[in-house]
Amino acid sequence: MLVLVLGSGAREHALVRTLLADDGVSAVIACPGNPGIETLARCVPLPDGADLTDGAAVVALARLHEVDLVVVGPEAPLVAGVADALREAGYAVFGPSAAAARLEGSKAFAKEVMAEAEVPTAMAHVCTTALEVEEALDALGAPHVVKEDGLAAGKGVVVTADRAVALEHARTCLERDGGTVVVEEFLDGPEVSVFCVTDGVTVLALPPAQDFKRVGDGDTGPNTGGMGAYSPLDWAPAGLAADVVARVAQPTIDEMRRRGTPYVGVLYVGLALTPRGPRVIEFNCRFGDPDGQVSIARLRSPFGGLLHAAATGRLDDYGPLRVSPEHAVTVVVAAQGYPAAPRTGDPVTGLDAAAQVEGAWVLHAGTRRDEAGRLVSAGGRVVGVVATGESLAAARATAYRAVDLIGLEGSHHRTDIARAADRGEVHPGGTGHG
Repeated sequence: MLVLVLGSGAREHALVRTLLADDGVSAVIACPGNPGIETLARCVPLPDGADLTDGAAVVALARLHEVDLVVVGPEAPLVAGVADALREAGYAVFGPSAAAARLEGSKAFAKEVMAEAEVPTAMAHVCTTALEVEEALDALGAPHVVKEDGLAAGKGVVVTADRAVALEHARTCLERDGGTVVVEEFLDGPEVSVFCVTDGVTVLALPPAQDFKRVGDGDTGPNTGGMGAYSPLDWAPAGLAADVVARVAQPTIDEMRRRGTPYVGVLYVGLALTPRGPRVIEFNCRFGDPDGQVSIARLRSPFGGLLHAAATGRLDDYGPLRVSPEHAVTVVVAAQGYPAAPRTGDPVTGLDAAAQVEGAWVLHAGTRRDEAGRLVSAGGRVVGVVATGESLAAARATAYRAVDLIGLEGSHHRTDIARAADRGEVHPGGTGHG
């Protein structure tokens, strides 16, 4: 099976690496890929300077290379309808249609679907004016949670006890075209990510993970796209993944099918484990980055076979997923100034040495080759190190040993990824991060 993977970040690097570990996958083509992916797969550009949201250009690429499966990595092409264009052209696609991808593309729509499917989630107000926002903030109280309705690359959410800060963020969002915000009640409890692979009928959950959104140690500073993650969650309730499928993912998938917009791909369920039980924070329509990396790292079932079965409506025949008992940890190395104003163009060194640390591998998140062929930073999150081990402590130690070998001027990373979990300090139904 020849697989085309769309995207250029660490998520896609992880997808390519895991696909190639499947004996049923003969080769992978990545578009556009990155310097790390280039060491594993053939990287090709789209023709005539098109981008990944151009369905016709992606179809032309799939046709040129006669691929058997297309895996859409990022959310923007999905929301733009690239999966629809590929399906209409007869290709097997892992990724939802534009109509189904609205579960991520519009938080207001996701709330509507959750209400119909009776999925437990936070109380929320959908607002289109500053006055509505003020009334919602007062009704729900602090801490305030304000979310931009559309795609915001993980940075459209503000959680604050300061009403003025919440209102200012809302006003900024409302000023954009079609500006809408969702004001939610604050959900207290550790957050969990569960990635549910589905063919539109059957749902299979990968092992749960926890990621770290804040830029600084101790969950300080602004939200980012994610600074690290780990799996498994030994502190979480037994059977959490099965419970999420039964109470959240399956009812949502059934509701989407009932609406005539079946959902095929991965439904990323972001949860808070509150004193009242699991509550959905958000849905995403693609694998998480970096939390998806640790879930995928523990998967022992053939990955290409899994994604192809989902894309072709045969997931019911695939059987239960096999998962490694090993622990996995990801630590992200970010550029100076990230997330506000990341500096790019700085040389990145030590990746070969980091990759030689036993049990660790390096994923390229924001890198490129400069005119001299040197590897340089090209984004806010530059590289991620994934490590596995027999214990969480072992996986953490391996990840940080590899991170310490990476050189990038002014870079920063969190030193406390999975530390609280390793110390037994995280408990469902209470505050705390792993």
